[in-house]
Amino acid sequence: MSTPFRCGFVAIVGRPNVGKSTLANALIGSKISIVSRKAQTTRHRIHGILTREHEQFVFVDTPGFQTRHGGAMNRMMNRVVTQALADVDVVLHVVEAGKWSAGDEQLLPLLPKTGNTILVVNKVDAIKDKNAMFPFVSKIMALHPYSAVVPVSAARDIQLDNLLAEIASRLPEGEPMFEADSLTDRPVRFIAAELLREKIFRLVGDELPYGCTVVIEQWEETEAGARVAACILIEREGHRPILLGAGGGHMKRIASEARQDMQELLGKPVHLEVYIKVRKGWSDREGSLRELGYD
Repeated sequence: MSTPFRCGFVAIVGRPNVGKSTLANALIGSKISIVSRKAQTTRHRIHGILTREHEQFVFVDTPGFQTRHGGAMNRMMNRVVTQALADVDVVLHVVEAGKWSAGDEQLLPLLPKTGNTILVVNKVDAIKDKNAMFPFVSKIMALHPYSAVVPVSAARDIQLDNLLAEIASRLPEGEPMFEADSLTDRPVRFIAAELLREKIFRLVGDELPYGCTVVIEQWEETEAGARVAACILIEREGHRPILLGAGGGHMKRIASEARQDMQELLGKPVHLEVYIKVRKGWSDREGSLRELGYD
């Protein structure tokens, strides 16, 4: 008998900064979610696709569930998480090895009580005393009826094959939903905007508040190359000098590194123009968030 094909949606959830986007990118083998040291970098529900001989995994990378702060954006991001949990076949609850907090615990009531929820203990490479892992994991397993636990290091590619095997065994039988070479269902313009936003958070994330997003305002692409005009939207005029840096140095580096990533994404030369606009209060108005593509 031939092996049946399995296909399904897999939500990756957890509190902010446990490595969800790093895990999504590592499982897919390509960068579709942005990564930075600053928590709450991911704001959208992003589908990343991995197709193998007998399986197609559609990973849903979600924002970190926010319990400390209110505001329209955080309410929107929490809705993204709860909707993802309701619409998938397998849930990966990602926690950081050796670190369990109130933020982790507050996510537990949202996890499916029955079904396929896998506890993924990330960053195990950072734990020096491996004997401490057993009581740590046992404590968490007692709090929720997980169907499996897999310790991994997304950054160092540790145990990811085992995690994929656990997920694959829980996917329903069915035909693939996407072409075999698809990596994401998001348009390339969206990924390009995310690449630019990643550079902003990586370079000035400690100084810049969250009231910052990227809008692609012009996209012209030919076989020879692409011309991209991107607007960095900020909430206050005072954020502009933070982005620019001394002599415009920050902005030059942000644009240069983003352009290099876009060229790698497209496989062709990219001419990138980046400028800044102020729109006060955009991140706390649900109408503005929907207009800017937040869902």
